Amino acid sequence: MSAPLMEPAFEYCFELRCRVEDPVQLGGQAPGEGLHFARVSGGTFEGPRLRGKVLDSGGDWWNGRGLTVALDARYVIEAELADGTAGVEVINRGIWRTDEKTFERMLTGEPITEQDLYYRTAFQFRTDHPELQWLTESQFIGYARAEPGYVIIRVFRLA
Repeated sequence: MSAPLMEPAFEYCFELRCRVEDPVQLGGQAPGEGLHFARVSGGTFEGPRLRGKVLDSGGDWWNGRGLTVALDARYVIEAELADGTAGVEVINRGIWRTDEKTFERMLTGEPITEQDLYYRTAFQFRTDHPELQWLTESQFIGYARAEPGYVIIRVFRLA
């Protein structure tokens, strides 16, 4: 007889506000379809565990198929610490998907919330700074939403 499964628990760590430039299509597909690249050009992050800035570094490679997009982002954040700052590489992969009705609302410029679409990501953080090792030793997930010129992701550590 096996033990009962644990219920997942999440700790809210911070919210990323990544400034994202207009995408460049990397192929001959119809607009929104196929492979694209969008540069991450700055931003900020803040929360109970960490704060700092998103550096103008890297970007988001995404592949659209209908109303589903696979995301693969890589960029650098700079965390504020008591003795200065430290860089952290962010690797963030995820899925964005919606339905026809929500997509039509998006096209008209209506605000869309995290509850209106599935926009979830999984993080890997890399740094050698001793104060930030907790980032490299846990699993993290994100709930994302888009705002004009930005992707906003609330980051949670899986406890």
